Amino acid sequence: MSARSIYEDGTYAAHNPTWHAEDSRWKATHIRALLERNDVHPTTVCEVGCGAGGILNALADDLGPTVQFTGFDVAPDAIARCVQRPNIKFVCGDALDDPATFDVALAIDVFEHVEDYLGFLHGLRSKGAHHVFHIPLDLSVQSVLRATPLQHNRDRVGHLHAFTKETALATLEHAGYTILDHAFTYASLDRPSRSWRASLMKGPRRLLSALHADLAVRILGGASLLVLAR
Repeated sequence: MSARSIYEDGTYAAHNPTWHAEDSRWKATHIRALLERNDVHPTTVCEVGCGAGGILNALADDLGPTVQFTGFDVAPDAIARCVQRPNIKFVCGDALDDPATFDVALAIDVFEHVEDYLGFLHGLRSKGAHHVFHIPLDLSVQSVLRATPLQHNRDRVGHLHAFTKETALATLEHAGYTILDHAFTYASLDRPSRSWRASLMKGPRRLLSALHADLAVRILGGASLLVLAR
């Protein structure tokens, strides 16, 4: 069975019925800030692995009706949840099979799910003049020591590959991208906690992050990496 089949046959939807839509506005806010900080003002945007389409709908609210958006996902359950708008089109299918190109191509929490992630990244390069990646940093000292977080992310969330900041950036460079900007995002601090353990970790993460962000993420985890590349 291929890794892709869990998105096509409803297995992923059974474990993640909201398709993480509750995090869409938070992610879109960080994406918009990254683009503005680097003076990138697209007129066309695509998202590869758009899920239920929440990020594109939030970006459409922020960037206005003159920007055209296209969302791709191989999961029929996800596309069925998408809200169509005049300037947003959603496609059930593989973005790499579509010849269209865009000013900005988004891959938000995507390539850790893909079996041949290097092949995917090579193919994605032609989709956009700029690319925005959001990459969960699943590897940390605490996640390796506890083991269960890594297994949970594989079994329930479909993460086939785990990254640190350094290996994520090296992966993108190996695939031919030039890194223009990157920053941590902290769902563990900014978003509501999903367990009592996550609530307890907020204090230590916040304190150590204020002292040394890279060290905090390397030891305690709880962050993702947002990257602008071309």
